[in-house]
Amino acid sequence: MSLKTSSSGFISKIEVFRVPPRWLFVRIETADGIVGWGESTLEGHTEAIEGAFVDLAQRFLGWDADGIEDIWQTAYRARFYRGGPVLMSALSGLDIALWDIKGKKLGVPVWQLLGGKVRDRVRVYGWIGGDHPSAVREAARERKEQGFTAVKMNATEALAWLDSPELLKGTVERVREVRALGMDVGVDFHGRVHKGMARQLAKLLEGEGVLFIEEPLLPTQPSEFADLGRLVSTPIAAGERLYSRHEFRPYFEGHALDVAQPDVSHCGGISELARIASMAETYDVALAPHCPLGPIALAACIAVGVSKLNYFIQEMSWQMHYNSDDADLFTYLADPSVFAVKDGYVTTPSGPGLGITINEELVRTRAKEYSRAGVEAWRNPIWRGEDGSIREW
Repeated sequence: MSLKTSSSGFISKIEVFRVPPRWLFVRIETADGIVGWGESTLEGHTEAIEGAFVDLAQRFLGWDADGIEDIWQTAYRARFYRGGPVLMSALSGLDIALWDIKGKKLGVPVWQLLGGKVRDRVRVYGWIGGDHPSAVREAARERKEQGFTAVKMNATEALAWLDSPELLKGTVERVREVRALGMDVGVDFHGRVHKGMARQLAKLLEGEGVLFIEEPLLPTQPSEFADLGRLVSTPIAAGERLYSRHEFRPYFEGHALDVAQPDVSHCGGISELARIASMAETYDVALAPHCPLGPIALAACIAVGVSKLNYFIQEMSWQMHYNSDDADLFTYLADPSVFAVKDGYVTTPSGPGLGITINEELVRTRAKEYSRAGVEAWRNPIWRGEDGSIREW
């Protein structure tokens, strides 16, 4: 059954906008003029998402925008091949925009549609150190002055499968520098550290008061995650490269995670993020959505975060190393104060839908400039070792 409608609430237009620094925004409009915004950023695979939206537009133009769950399930299940980063990221932006539309139509925030809020503000953290972590004390001090009480940094640069233990000592020193300022710190291994080295580094960090260690291993290793969890007491976090609740399942059932980090732009949008959050609660796992992305993704994360009791902390990309002065978290917002950081927290947005207003004129202008200039979509660096072999970024 196709739940199309002849009412004024049907989907009349679906557009995508590639904008700097590396984001893909989704705009959906209904026949009665309600506009919803989503974000389908998949870093390094922008063109693939744009291609997926050609199919999504053909399938869902004319459908009832209120039918969020039917659209989600149809987008996910109606094609024989499903899931994975590309298809789920495209679905994510579609889903987020539909929730934004429904909230605006009813005049309520999305978090109200998810059952209401269980908190008035959400704790956030900022990034320091970049891909090649350095000068973290100065960066952490600046974050503290901006209102943050927690930061995250990469643990290491590129490492061989097994490498010199000397290369791990700097990580401990950097953690101590940040902790000396009275700030909490999460340490992102970024999947760069293979099992033998990860065990060593996790043990070195165990007594340093780290908030969590993130992706200590590659996401293909749920059993090894569980082994590491039995070795150290530091909370273990992961999830940005898990694209549905089905992919989180072996981690939860294997007691491999303390903190789930689904990315709302990769995991299937607000609908699936909320399901993963509830699933995580069943296993006493905290929620800390991954979001080194744009303002739409952040607003979607916060909408879920304020409505889920096991929410813990939210990543925020303001002045992150991938951004620039003219393309940062607040650039495309009509009112950046909605994400103002105070005492380590952001107040829950109260406006209808996602609670943010996107500067549509600027989005269209920057997308056109991006296209005319022939700027290639963002790609992550490719790292190789001294012997020429590929290394994890």
